[in-house]
Amino acid sequence: MLEEAEVVCPYCGEHFTIQVDCSAGDQAFIQDCEVCCQPIQFDLHVGAHGGVASLTAEREDA
Repeated sequence: MLEEAEVVCPYCGEHFTIQVDCSAGDQAFIQDCEVCCQPIQFDLHVGAHGGVASLTAEREDA
């Protein structure tokens, strides 16, 4: 199940939307910012209802 989530880049501060696959359960992944192309570490937690419970975006170099 794909869901859209709005995130803020921890490098440049720009807002953009990503799609996350909630059917895979909790996961961590890296995706580049659509604006500044820096690598962002995402941590996705899926809730009991199968949707996004939380999504954090952090600098990969942190």
